[in-house]
Amino acid sequence: MSTQVVLITGALTGIGRAAAVAFAKKGAKVVVSGRRDEAGHALVKELQALGAEAEFINADVRKEDDLRNLVDKTVARFGRLDVAVNNAATEGAVGPLIDQTAETFNQTFETNVLGVVLSMKHEVRVMQAQGSGNIINISSTYGHRGAAYATIYVGAKHAVEGITKSAALELAKSGIRVNAVAPGPTDTGMLTRFTGTPENKAALVMQVPLNRLGLSEEVADGIVFIASDEARWITGHVLNVDGGMTVS
Repeated sequence: MSTQVVLITGALTGIGRAAAVAFAKKGAKVVVSGRRDEAGHALVKELQALGAEAEFINADVRKEDDLRNLVDKTVARFGRLDVAVNNAATEGAVGPLIDQTAETFNQTFETNVLGVVLSMKHEVRVMQAQGSGNIINISSTYGHRGAAYATIYVGAKHAVEGITKSAALELAKSGIRVNAVAPGPTDTGMLTRFTGTPENKAALVMQVPLNRLGLSEEVADGIVFIASDEARWITGHVLNVDGGMTVS
């Protein structure tokens, strides 16, 4: 783990931030990315205080030039790219289907789907040349089930899981593993926005067999595991970290 170079998009809050801290504690060299410079540099200082080498690079996953630059700067700084965590996402416009528009669709899919595809494109460019690498796309339990009033978000996360499985097959002979981690209801700002009210959040908790929200740190543990040598024979898999929510 100490030799891994890890790149995380959407790393400034929630699960992405927790993953950055978790990898740093394992001794990885960590590149964190997002769109807010002040928060990014503050996170780098926190990771450095844990003893990790760390760098912040501003990037918008909707822009291919930003992602090309992000990957190239990561390699220029640390010499390689071992793990990429494609975490940047938005909950989009939650609400009735009849209220959705082409604009709300595009806003969600540009970040949650196009952002993953373009991130992978440039990560794979480097990893294929190395002959190794791990890509972890962050999905959701809604990547393989339905949710009323979240049609576009659910569709986007279904797309992420299909992309993950297809890329895993395509890249297996290149020495690159591609997996997804699918969090259940996790106590983040996104969940608060997604549910809208304390009552809605409490109702969601009632669907979780372990009877509580997950923590970002618990999802991060799953991400670190799937990126590790302990998971070296796992590819094309969706790891549910959801308190049993999708048990069937």
